[in-house]
Amino acid sequence: MDKQTPHITVTDLTMAYGSFVIMRDMNFTVNRGDVFVIMGGSGCGKSTLMKIMVGLKAPARGQVFYDDASFWEVEPSQRLRLMRRFGILYQSGALWSSMTLAQNVGLPLELNTDLTPARIREVTSLKLALMGLAGFEEFYPSEISGGMRKRAGLARAMALDPDILFLDEPGAGLDPISARRLDDLILELRETLGSTIVVVTHDLQSIFTIANDAVFLDPESRTMIARGDPNVLLEESKDARVREFLTRGKG
Repeated sequence: MDKQTPHITVTDLTMAYGSFVIMRDMNFTVNRGDVFVIMGGSGCGKSTLMKIMVGLKAPARGQVFYDDASFWEVEPSQRLRLMRRFGILYQSGALWSSMTLAQNVGLPLELNTDLTPARIREVTSLKLALMGLAGFEEFYPSEISGGMRKRAGLARAMALDPDILFLDEPGAGLDPISARRLDDLILELRETLGSTIVVVTHDLQSIFTIANDAVFLDPESRTMIARGDPNVLLEESKDARVREFLTRGKG
């Protein structure tokens, strides 16, 4: 796989709520096969940027391209087709509490494909097994641990074999061991499926473990002030704000 092939291109992007500008003049590219992290402190606009990238909020200015398609300028029907290429893991997992894991994972297949119920059950079991949840198909979200709920949410995000995975704070609320297992799973998905993965997180260990590229959003200047592999930024960045974030003030 050519990891220098652009998959997502963000140009001159400004995010705002009404007249209040959150971030302005953002420009970056996510290449195919990247694990790309959107990082920065609380309130800097990380989740808002993800909402713009997946179609939940329109930008105040600028564009998001998927390959050559301008996401916010195409017809709504084409935007919907682009969105079907996405898999999204929300911070809470966002599983339906009244549905079993199999029903949760099978729901995107029921809504977006013509697969038979039997084939949907087969695909659902496969996706859950890939996440280490074989045998848990008939469990409800309340009956499993937080880490298992995150993996079930990831199985649902993978249900339609998306080109791009968006993960919003995947390790939030997990104990360190569960969070590290989830990091390992993210890297395994990238290696085995060739997925492009965009992650919002402020967890340093996760950032250094999974990311091969990243953008740093600074709430003071209200723009991105760094871009690159976090491990390289840690060694080479001259910006005190970036170093402060990547060391939590310890170096």
